[in-house]
Amino acid sequence: MNGQNRNDIKIGAAVKIVLKEDQRTGKLTEGVVGKILTNSSFHPHGIKVMLTDGQVGRVQEIL
Repeated sequence: MNGQNRNDIKIGAAVKIVLKEDQRTGKLTEGVVGKILTNSSFHPHGIKVMLTDGQVGRVQEIL
């Protein structure tokens, strides 16, 4: 499942995100959603979240 719909993402869900500095390479970082930062229900590049460890990025994959 991709991370473009806000309804698909729940706090505590395991996800793979792309960090701002990794957008060129597409390197994914795995973690657990701590906070959902995007207010709109859909975003073409992925919903922005903050992981429990404080890293911020856009969801590419929901595990």
